[in-house]
Amino acid sequence: MRALLFPVSAFCLFLSAVVPSVYAADNWYRPPVSVTWQWQLDGVVNEGYDVDLYDIDLFDSSVELIQRLQASGKKVICYFSAGSYEDWRPDAVDFATKDLGKTLSGWDNERWLEIRSSDVREVMTRRLDLAVSKGCDGVEPDNLDSYRTNTGFSFRANDQLDYNRFLAAEAHSRGLAIGLKNDPDQARALSSDFDFAITEQCFEYSECRSYSSFIKAGKPVLNTEYRRIYVDDESERNSVCKQSKRLQFSTLVLPKALDDTFRFSCLP
Repeated sequence: MRALLFPVSAFCLFLSAVVPSVYAADNWYRPPVSVTWQWQLDGVVNEGYDVDLYDIDLFDSSVELIQRLQASGKKVICYFSAGSYEDWRPDAVDFATKDLGKTLSGWDNERWLEIRSSDVREVMTRRLDLAVSKGCDGVEPDNLDSYRTNTGFSFRANDQLDYNRFLAAEAHSRGLAIGLKNDPDQARALSSDFDFAITEQCFEYSECRSYSSFIKAGKPVLNTEYRRIYVDDESERNSVCKQSKRLQFSTLVLPKALDDTFRFSCLP
């Protein structure tokens, strides 16, 4: 993703000035099953899609962009990584070296975080405050399944559950919706804590059934597929869309870069 050139001192002053001291309670956005959506994390956001919600980057998106989307009747979900350190973020200096683990495979400028650390959790609460100050309707914290990989730390599944529930509770206390990202083995246990799920390639990896508890609870599953065959072969795309509709998922076929170079939706 693109680096954000934004001085840390200015970022902190901005945040302290605009974050309200009292948050809304129990009235956050709750998207419905089969909600329509657009997901773009790179490039100039294409605002022209007729969908219910947009999922865009928390740091790279301006207040003006968020307000324009909302003025056109869309809800806005703001993305940030909750399980990894990204060296280009304006608050990267807030992470302690001891809390930085191994480099993520395929992402040389990201490192796994020690999710049990109180310092890491404080950074995440400030990011949630930033989401409030920018007017986001909800958040998509990424990398919520790091217990399944070699992070350089020795935390386990229960530590991940505790961290994910911490994020959900903090988001809700601020009046923000929150989505569970790519944590299929814990989806059932966490479906009561989160308002929706976001999954990548659940059809490709045969993980879609893991999220059935969300649908049963009246909460949507937002899925994205990246296989090139779904782009090039209309019959293959129609096949995966047929499966998606049967499960009541909100499936998109997108470029892995999430840069809006193409988009196919399984919903109108």
